[in-house]
Amino acid sequence: MKIENLEAYCLDVAQRAKAASAELASVTGRQKNDWLNLCAQALRDRMDEVLAANDEDLANAPGFGLTPAEIDRLKLNPQRVEDIAQALEYIAKLPDPVGEIISSQVRPNGLDVQKVRVPLGVVFFIYESRPNVTADAAALCVKSSNAVILRGGKEAIHSSMKIAEILSATAEQVKIPRDAVQLVATTDRDAVGHFLKMNQFIDVTIPRGGEGLIRRVTSEATMPVIKHFAGNCHVYVDATADLEKTLAIVINSKCQRMGVCNAAESLVVHRDVVTTLLPKICDALKEHGIEIRGDEITCTEIPYAVQATEQDFYTEYHGPIISCKVVGSLDEAIRHINHYSSGHTEAICTNDLCAAREFALRIDSSAVMINASTRFNDGGEFGLGAEIGISTDKFHARGPCGLRELTSYKYIVYGDGQTRG
Repeated sequence: MKIENLEAYCLDVAQRAKAASAELASVTGRQKNDWLNLCAQALRDRMDEVLAANDEDLANAPGFGLTPAEIDRLKLNPQRVEDIAQALEYIAKLPDPVGEIISSQVRPNGLDVQKVRVPLGVVFFIYESRPNVTADAAALCVKSSNAVILRGGKEAIHSSMKIAEILSATAEQVKIPRDAVQLVATTDRDAVGHFLKMNQFIDVTIPRGGEGLIRRVTSEATMPVIKHFAGNCHVYVDATADLEKTLAIVINSKCQRMGVCNAAESLVVHRDVVTTLLPKICDALKEHGIEIRGDEITCTEIPYAVQATEQDFYTEYHGPIISCKVVGSLDEAIRHINHYSSGHTEAICTNDLCAAREFALRIDSSAVMINASTRFNDGGEFGLGAEIGISTDKFHARGPCGLRELTSYKYIVYGDGQTRG
């Protein structure tokens, strides 16, 4: 869609979102849950419209140079629409975070000081070409009483517009402001720049996409940004690791879906198991078509391994390559991981409880997995219902961002005429 005055259009969207966020302050949890359940049914009832819109996106996909994997992520079918509907119903069942009293104390002078959870306000969400994300993000934002401005990728514009239209229209049935959910009606990249300057209307921006997009948003945004730049995730195989469990964890972490941010990109192995476990792990990875880029010890033990460069240990491959480092101790493993990691997800395979605790304590990432796949760092898997992103920041949210991560807090003080002396 070509918009003549793009700046004026973006300003209007932002102002309407700000007004909607003020109205959401008085919307009840019952209204929000009713909306989510009605949206789920509306998606089922209007499935043919959603699939027809998706067909338009699929027809345009070759022109955007999408890979088969990217086209699969874009594609909707009746089951995938049903999955979207069920995700909305699941979010409806989650506790409403708004109004939760985080802490409360009565002061000696009788003042009741309460710390209460409140919405962030207006969320500007920029995301890749996955139609289900449109519904997930809208559901999480409105359930946490935030208005959301959705800016999806051009590859899924027809699907996203149809889903957003259904969600927005349904809101009016339960007296939720229609402008609580708005999808930017243009794929013009300049629109993003306009929104990023509107900190008087937008409270937080959440980019979900490639590193280039996130760095652009971070450099241009005049409001806080919840972000992660990369997902360079590690699996550390300790000296006491169990072979069968380790093989399952490494293969799942790396191979189940290679193009996602919580896939493992680096293997770290204790030297005590270099001759016993490392060859079996590497053979299993090779059977899945994974190239091993290893340090000197790895290349000595694994004849088909390729010599790694320094950059390999920093790289998020998003494909069939994994780096491998042999270390002499748990301490060395932790230092290596903290140096090269992007702070996303790290896993340890071990039968030593002390080693597991030390690893969990000292690793500086958003999630640490003990004898489990890195792929579990996900909002749905953590019981959040869905996520709007996985943050590697430390302020104000870290890890999968669900309902609570879309809130802040304020202090409410109840008195009875007290004055300060």
